[in-house]
Amino acid sequence: MARAFSAMTELERGAEANVDEHRMVGHYWLRSPELAPNADIRADIERTVAAVKQFTKDVHEQKIVPERSDGFFVVLVIGIGGSALGAQFVCDALGRGDARMVVRFIDNTDPDGIDRILDELDESLDQTLTIVISKSGDTRETRNGMLEVAAAYRRAGLNFAKHAVAITREGSSLHQRAVGEHWLATLPMWDWVGGRTSVLSAVGLLPTALQGVDIDSLLSGARECDIVTRSSCILDNPAALMAAMWHFAREQCDQRNMVILPYRDRLALFSRYLQQLVMESIGKERSRAGRIVHEGLTVYGNKGSTDQHSFVQQLRDGPDDFFVTFIEVLRDRPEKSMMVEDNVSAGDYFHGFLYGTRAALSEKGRQSITITLNELNARSVGVLIALFERAVGLYTELIDLNAYDQPGVEAGKKGADR
Repeated sequence: MARAFSAMTELERGAEANVDEHRMVGHYWLRSPELAPNADIRADIERTVAAVKQFTKDVHEQKIVPERSDGFFVVLVIGIGGSALGAQFVCDALGRGDARMVVRFIDNTDPDGIDRILDELDESLDQTLTIVISKSGDTRETRNGMLEVAAAYRRAGLNFAKHAVAITREGSSLHQRAVGEHWLATLPMWDWVGGRTSVLSAVGLLPTALQGVDIDSLLSGARECDIVTRSSCILDNPAALMAAMWHFAREQCDQRNMVILPYRDRLALFSRYLQQLVMESIGKERSRAGRIVHEGLTVYGNKGSTDQHSFVQQLRDGPDDFFVTFIEVLRDRPEKSMMVEDNVSAGDYFHGFLYGTRAALSEKGRQSITITLNELNARSVGVLIALFERAVGLYTELIDLNAYDQPGVEAGKKGADR
């Protein structure tokens, strides 16, 4: 663990972590620009956060408007993988009935899925702001979605460029198109931020801010968690504790799965977000030393108490090849809950089901971790994101893997091109 702490320190100082692509890995700087290894990176981060806030303010105040409507009231995000999963999770977790804008996603190249979203937006396309997200600018799924959506704008007699924003690497084909066609804005993606850790860059911040979420609180939560999880005292470091627990579970059984069971509907997409963060980081054929290891940590999950009616039966009585991570949120809702029985609310039942499920699993020797949040808000979501990012980094150091390359993903893209 001491070596893992040291490796994380070097990572944050700007060491070349992605050796396949010869680049640094700096998602920690997104919430603490002062830690960036040079002034240019720090300035880029600060400029981008300021640009996100200013663009959002101008849209909300109707200083930036579509060509045939008084304002933008819908956001359509086109991306895939890390260019969509993090923003989907955060927007779903923090979206409220009084959201400033409705956010929808096209995150695949499925024609039926694209049509489904476009049908939903048919009456409001003239009020829809579309954000296209692709670091390389050449991601086929994202390009296809963009072309389909641009065609829908044309059929409606609208100029796509007057409704579009690009988030991409400077100089990419998407960047060139956005500049050449005079899109509303372009925001940067950087080589030193991987897709699965990009949620606190413009990729996640812009849709979240447009929805009306306080992105300063989101960034603050992540920054505060980073400070705590830099501690070299394992017992004071929740990310180190998690990484050690994962390692302990692995030592007992080579093929462990991570079951995520959040007891809050707003965290239902957290397991999908973690699938990419954890599985793309840990699922590797070779160790750093070059040994064939075929490591992995499969993530799946549902939500409490739905899980008790779906797969807890297998968790309790089936193969012991997993550990559960429960996530509980102590505050049920902002206002006081009604009583469904004498002095018992629906939320009381909710917590009771969590503790009951945990006890039922424990009776059979099934392992679990519980993460407790006081309430679910932008700050606590930022904490969750940073907590798991750090735990993944520490865990991969413990088992001698590089968390920040993804040769399997690149192989899949090349195979699709053929």
